[in-house]
Amino acid sequence: MSDCIFCKIAAGEIPADTLYDDGEVLIFRDINPEAPVHLLVIPRRHIATLNDLSEVDAALIGRLYLAGQQVATELGVAESGYRTVINCNRDAGQIVFHIHMHLLAGRELGWPPG
Repeated sequence: MSDCIFCKIAAGEIPADTLYDDGEVLIFRDINPEAPVHLLVIPRRHIATLNDLSEVDAALIGRLYLAGQQVATELGVAESGYRTVINCNRDAGQIVFHIHMHLLAGRELGWPPG
């Protein structure tokens, strides 16, 4: 989508601090971090919300989690712990309408969130 900031990042039109790119999944640092480690894990293909997923996207969603796991391990936060969050629509806090998983780590995270 031409007006989607994450599509522009995936296309290289907007720079990002990229930590992972396998051609299908991209991981970069959030510019407004809520934790010492705050990454965004996105599919390159534009999918607006979780509600727009179909059965054919099951493997892609799995790839988001596996890529996040890999980068968490590389950053040394996998053992101490990390949180993954995918918001769906405005009431849940989704601001950018291109599915993305937040990966947060580097400090103790409270519960319940929000």
